[in-house]
Amino acid sequence: MRYEIPDPLDPALLPALMVAEDALARLDERTGRHAVAAGFRERGQFFDATAALWVAGELVHVEDLVLHDSHMDARAPSHELTIAHAVLRARRRLELADPDWAFSASGLSALRGEGGAIPNYEPRELSDPEGEANSTDAPVDPMDSSLSDAFAEIDAAIARSERLLEIHAGSVTEADSAAVEMQTSRMEPTGQLGLLFDEEWDEAARLDAWRAVLPVADQLPATLGAAVLFDAWERIEPLRRQHWLGSLLVGAYLRVRGKVGSHVLAYNTGLKTIRHERRRSKDRLTRLAGFLEAMSAAAELGMKELDRLSLAKTQMEMRIRDRRSNSNLPGLIDLVLSRPIVSGPLIARHLGITPRGALNLVRELGVREMTGRGRYRGWGVL
Repeated sequence: MRYEIPDPLDPALLPALMVAEDALARLDERTGRHAVAAGFRERGQFFDATAALWVAGELVHVEDLVLHDSHMDARAPSHELTIAHAVLRARRRLELADPDWAFSASGLSALRGEGGAIPNYEPRELSDPEGEANSTDAPVDPMDSSLSDAFAEIDAAIARSERLLEIHAGSVTEADSAAVEMQTSRMEPTGQLGLLFDEEWDEAARLDAWRAVLPVADQLPATLGAAVLFDAWERIEPLRRQHWLGSLLVGAYLRVRGKVGSHVLAYNTGLKTIRHERRRSKDRLTRLAGFLEAMSAAAELGMKELDRLSLAKTQMEMRIRDRRSNSNLPGLIDLVLSRPIVSGPLIARHLGITPRGALNLVRELGVREMTGRGRYRGWGVL
């Protein structure tokens, strides 16, 4: 499968290209030296993960993702929430790794869930105090795989017994049973029936076809090259179950080119502002113009977020100006600025205090309650 490269000198793309280049340059310059840059980057991870699901047609609430990431779910996680958390973990991998790691063979394999490590990994300042106990990269227990194989054999034996009983009762013929047996034998290693997926879908070949666009994109301006790569990802569709990875690679590519080197751009937050008709248009220039406008929208939203966090930080610091030096309120400010929403147990765990003490700190700081609920409440910066 090949992707035809568009004409980069088409005049229809120049206005959107110029706006995107200027907006991303201003965002990168401001983020690199801003006082709340660390909180802005961390909050952007959550917003972009939920926006990725929104673009795919699914709704995931930010507060649910924050609680799930902290292992404090208010309810059983849904399938959409699990995918959003996978997007969040992938974004963190991109943030921690070297800029060009995502486009290497080992980087793509790791992002696809096929192994691979992140070089020079260092835990964040607000990392989980329990350490490796809650790590998502813990080694797989061999007992789990053996139990899975045992249960699979039991299910297969039950299915064979049921077919023999149906043949004996005359409800089905032996030919029908043989057809079912043949269909069952085509099960994939993941437990999915082969007929649910295209058996000729060669992910490796499609990824090679997409990576063949990289040298051409490198010859274009950074924003246009990123838009071309994303359009190629949408057209080629290299991955069956991780299609959301393409939007994350846009931010990684802009980081490689040095256009947005301060962080991985939250591209999905801007992409959700573009109408579906433009994102999925049959006309390539319309799609590319929409992708460029999505970058401009993401940069504009990022600038507004920096202003909002800066104002909130100033207001909260004014409230604790006369507090004692060993107060936990400065730590609460850092935590509030690094999460879209925080809960009482989350505050208590990160600050090492009791849940009652966490509620008292929230009351003293005057942080706004975001959920409007009596239980599982959360506070944050609007």
